[in-house]
Amino acid sequence: MISPVLPTYARAPLSFVKGQGPWLETEDGTRYLDMGAGIAVNSLGHANPILVAALTDQARRLWHTSNLYNIPNQETLAERLVEHTFADTVFFTNSGTEATEASVKMVRKYFDHIGEPERFRVITFEGSFHGRTMAMIAAAGGEKLTKGFGPLMPGFDHVPFGDMDALKAAIGPETAAIMLEPVQGEGGIRPFLEQELREIRALCDEHGLLLVMDEIQSGVGRTGKLFAHEWAGVTPDIMAVAKGIGGGFPLGACLATERAAQGMVAGSHGTTYGGNPMACAVGCAVMDEVTRDGFLENVNRVAGHLRQGLEGLVASHPDVFDSVRGEGLMIGLKCTATNIDIINAGYAAHLLTVPAADNVIRLLPPLNITVAEIDEALRRLEQAAVTVEGNL
Repeated sequence: MISPVLPTYARAPLSFVKGQGPWLETEDGTRYLDMGAGIAVNSLGHANPILVAALTDQARRLWHTSNLYNIPNQETLAERLVEHTFADTVFFTNSGTEATEASVKMVRKYFDHIGEPERFRVITFEGSFHGRTMAMIAAAGGEKLTKGFGPLMPGFDHVPFGDMDALKAAIGPETAAIMLEPVQGEGGIRPFLEQELREIRALCDEHGLLLVMDEIQSGVGRTGKLFAHEWAGVTPDIMAVAKGIGGGFPLGACLATERAAQGMVAGSHGTTYGGNPMACAVGCAVMDEVTRDGFLENVNRVAGHLRQGLEGLVASHPDVFDSVRGEGLMIGLKCTATNIDIINAGYAAHLLTVPAADNVIRLLPPLNITVAEIDEALRRLEQAAVTVEGNL
């Protein structure tokens, strides 16, 4: 008999009733160190008092009006995002996949607006993940996402990750944009090289294409910059954001330059809940925190400590771990043993991590995690490694 909750998730046999910072607690009081942060969502940890205060203050006054009216919190958050990024304008959504959908709609609308509607195709990279709507599974193209959901929406061309020659060969008269994650998350914490991002930006400029960055997982301080593309010194034309921007409250956004957004006029796109007063109140509080003096510097300091500790684990347990990859607090542990076995051993050590493709474990802790908490996570991860070694 099917369960009341549609069984589309392979869930761990755990449930939590409360959290604080990087810690989660079960009903019987058992505490787990959460190095996944809800898959890079709880950017400031669980039950952060600043976010709780922002949300409860707004909840006492007004929850929802719809986008039929001006929403002051939405305007404030848009101004802060414009101030701190390449963007001139922002469309708010409830989720990441809505933000990538809006990005692709904006691409198509732009070329239609400038009189080139035949240019609608978007080049993406194998191993990417842009969400689970029909358009976004077609954008990623992987069999795990698309099997059983055909026929797929047309308009996407896929090239191997990091293959610049294949990318150049894929550009044709119908090409409108290149869309990528600066660091692939679900794909196994695979970062593009800085030179590759610069070359992709140059290709877009040369061929009149729009560059779309999906920074849903890598953005809002996750890599030690506000957005990961900043490491390469390039800017996109359109960017999808979600996860960390809401600190745990559902919030996403599509950011764009004025040029890229010129076709998006009244009635061309919309949402009932996106940019609601509560979500934007939390988003403003998150932006205040991650842009305050010293915050990102501390992310990089703590991330360096984590990476050093992980390199030590790789050296000490070569039958379990192969290598460390990623940037800032978006770290992947490429495994020698099976990653799920290590994650399960982590549960026994009361440590939570996140699987990814390419036999990788993701470590995506809250951005305000302390060095002492990192040390505790490393101790528990080593305990998991010893358990796995004993079973090899």
